[in-house]
Amino acid sequence: MPKHVVGTVDEIPPGERKIIEVAGRSIGVFNVGGEFYALRNTCPHQGGPLCQGRLTGLLMARVPGEYSYTHRGQILRCPWHGWEFDVKTGQSWFDPVQTRVRAYPVTVETVTVETGADTADTTGAEFPEGLEKGPYIAETYDVTLENRAEKQVIVIEIP
Repeated sequence: MPKHVVGTVDEIPPGERKIIEVAGRSIGVFNVGGEFYALRNTCPHQGGPLCQGRLTGLLMARVPGEYSYTHRGQILRCPWHGWEFDVKTGQSWFDPVQTRVRAYPVTVETVTVETGADTADTTGAEFPEGLEKGPYIAETYDVTLENRAEKQVIVIEIP
């Protein structure tokens, strides 16, 4: 499956999301407690922008009067009609056997970016034939790129 880098870990803090376009598909990438998940940004009900919906949890009751709030920040509610889906699996809560939204595999990988040490020098720039240096000179600054940087990137696999 082709892999697509969709951003860095720093871009999506816990409890947040980033909606991106990958291979012609709108996909929401979610950070749930430091774990990353990706869902198709289309509600199976009527095609609403699912990933723009509210992240919530579930209120569970084993017996009357005894409640607990679970799956905090893991349940995505469609903004159009309130259909709820588990961000981790894409399963719906109202019909988990037949209704779901497409989930994509997500990994976090560490990459090393090689930039090399380089300094830009424009003071001795050549002019194309027929042009000459004018009377006005813009102020310039030397620019240096650092040698190495490690970044953690979020990668989605799309079939």
